[in-house]
Amino acid sequence: MDGKIRSFIKPGIRASIVQKKDQHTGKLTEGIVKEILTNSPIHPHGIKVRLESGEVGRVKHIL
Repeated sequence: MDGKIRSFIKPGIRASIVQKKDQHTGKLTEGIVKEILTNSPIHPHGIKVRLESGEVGRVKHIL
């Protein structure tokens, strides 16, 4: 599933994110969503989340 729609993303789901430092390479980081940081219902670059590991990035894929 696509990570651009906030209603698809809930704490506890597994997701692949791209962190700010990895945007130029597109390297994805997998983890469990702890907190949703984007307030708007849709974001063209992906909804920003914090993983349980503490990493912050935009959701690219919901696993």
